[in-house]
Formats: sequence, structure tokens, C-alpha cells
Amino acid sequence: MSETTVYTDFRLHASRRPETGERGPAEIAVRRDLAAAYQLCALFGWDDLVYTHISARVPGPEHHFLVNPLGLGFDEITASSLIKIDLDGNVIGDSGGYEPNAAGFVIHGAIHATRENAGCVMHLHTEAQMALSVLPDGLLPLTQHAMRFHGRISYHDYEGIALSEGERERLVADLGDSAALILRNHGSLTVGRGVAQAFVEMFYLEKAARSQLLAQAAAKANTAQPLIIPPRETIELTARQWENMLDEGLEWPAQLRKLGRAATGPAYDQ
Repeated sequence: MSETTVYTDFRLHASRRPETGERGPAEIAVRRDLAAAYQLCALFGWDDLVYTHISARVPGPEHHFLVNPLGLGFDEITASSLIKIDLDGNVIGDSGGYEPNAAGFVIHGAIHATRENAGCVMHLHTEAQMALSVLPDGLLPLTQHAMRFHGRISYHDYEGIALSEGERERLVADLGDSAALILRNHGSLTVGRGVAQAFVEMFYLEKAARSQLLAQAAAKANTAQPLIIPPRETIELTARQWENMLDEGLEWPAQLRKLGRAATGPAYDQ
């Protein structure tokens, strides 16, 4: 039996599970958005085989959240195949035979447990963000996109693959109230009130990182062309201007339409 057949069988089995009280309309909506975010990451080339993760809080008092099944590529993830877990990483309900990524609930569980506004946490290993993570100065306010994160980005030193419970407190302390965290020698994460906001924050962080790396490479190749950093008052003004556009939700519907045109398909199965 081919891998494609195995996946198709699992997807159909999952989508036929009866919708009980544990999967109401609010949870289904979050599942659809989260599955779309995974597939958009694959579409943009932000995935890393079957690793990294995006989590979203399930509405309700139980403090449950959704993560990807370890072993599925981002382009394979559907609304129904997402795994529900609690803050300790225990699987809630049927996981279809899959397990969550252990590092997923070490990192994500800590943030969801301590940040009430962390409806979604998005963690990636893009080449640009890994490269940025090894630069001592981190993200510089070189572009309008980068200035979005002025005063809203933090840094966490590398401690090895995130499997240690002891790292939770240090990671959360380093993140603080920031919208983005650069994981040194590792990658990055963004936090949003919902999937849409976390995704858009990651989009702008990725663009800012790529732009900075290109500018630094060009400056190094031509020392007569130093990098231009705007005055501090301009950086702060731009950051304030961004504040009014952080969670308008304008960008997300267009991304869903993009996904539909790409015919990646099953993000909206239930």
C-alpha cells in the first residue's frame, strides 16, 4: 500500500468521525484556519519535512490546543487530522494513530499556559530566520517590515532540541509580551490572538529577515555602500503606525483564496 493510499484512508477515516460536543462549531472554525496555515506554509516553502509546528487554542475552558500529527507533511494536514492535546501533551480523543511532536507541546504548551492572548503560536525553521538567529544583533530596523517588530521582538538562547520541561520557564520569560521570538541557532516563533494574526506576523518577520540578509550581503560585497538605518524617531513612528493594523484581519481571506486557487484542497475537510 502506498504512502498516498495510507494518508487518504486516514484522512477519510478522520473526517467521518461523528461530531460530538467536543468538536463544536468554534473548534471546527479553528481547525479549518489552522489547517489552512499549515498548507500555506507548505505553499510558501516554509515547511521543514515533517517538523516544526503551529498550535491553536481550542475555544473553551479546558485549555486544550491543536497541533500537527508528527509524520504528516504540512501539505497533508487537514482540519480533521489535527491532534487535540492538553497543556501537558496528553492526547484528547482520537489521534488517528499519530502522536504530536514532543517539542511542540514543550514550546507551545508553555506559551499557551501563560499567555491569555496566545490563541495561536507559530514556530518555523526557515533558512532566513535560522540565518537571522545566529546574528548577534538580531533583527535590525532596516525596512518598514522590520519596524513592525520594533519593541515587539525578543530572543531566547539555544539550549538544544526543545525537549526539556525546564526550558519552559526560561522561554516564556524571554518571550514576555512580545509578538515574535527569535530562537538563537534555531528559528523563530510568532504569537497571535488567532491563527490569522500569528500567520501574518510570521509573513512580515520572514520578509524582514530575508531583506536584512540580502542587504547585509550586498553591503559586505561593497563596503562603499553602508546600510541606512533610519533615525530612532522615524523607527518609533513607524512602529506606532503599525499598531493600528496588527489584527485587522485584512490579509487572511486573501491567503485562503490563494490556497483555494493553488488547489491544495483538503484544508477545509472536517
